[in-house]
Amino acid sequence: MDDLLSFILEVIGTVACAISGIRLAATKKFDWFGAYTVGLVTAIGGGTLRDILLDIPVFWMHNWWYLAVTALSLFAVLAFRNLLVSKNRMLFIFDSIGLAMFCVIGINKTLALDYPMWVALIMGMITGAFGGVIRDILINEVPLIFRKDIYATACIAGGFVYWIIFATHGATYLSQLCSAGTIILVRFLALRYNLSLPVLTPNVQSDKKPPRNL
Repeated sequence: MDDLLSFILEVIGTVACAISGIRLAATKKFDWFGAYTVGLVTAIGGGTLRDILLDIPVFWMHNWWYLAVTALSLFAVLAFRNLLVSKNRMLFIFDSIGLAMFCVIGINKTLALDYPMWVALIMGMITGAFGGVIRDILINEVPLIFRKDIYATACIAGGFVYWIIFATHGATYLSQLCSAGTIILVRFLALRYNLSLPVLTPNVQSDKKPPRNL
């Protein structure tokens, strides 16, 4: 049951992240190969960094279907371009789904290696968010995680929900579903009520030079 659910989450996360990357590449008028590349790194970037940090074989080097799923995602964007590219909320929807799925996968994989939960929370955030960082860099945008959107914070909230449910009930599948649902819910609530983290601004007063004594 847990293995099947993890596989389903991974497929959904790969499709969602790939489409979010391909969609953004389309708005920048990338060619098909460029769009495919952006979609692929969005889908596998976070998991790649996670596996490197955990010192284990990189996951996509043993399963060709990540490449195939990204190709199918590209054809889906081409076929439904008017829906997936022209609608502004499509990026938010797919980005939120991919973020939630991969965050949960990162937590699962880290715990399976007997790391403590606090490490799993960090790896979950990296798995969910780092692919989007690479995506935004490739399309010459400020990474979403560094802007005022509720992004990494949603991963942290979902990670704590996973932690609480797993510690009290020990049911991995329930922890996964509730954690993913929390991440998506936090993202949608942030959009609905225009919630964001405070923006760090420079102290303008400190830039002024003191008046000279004449």
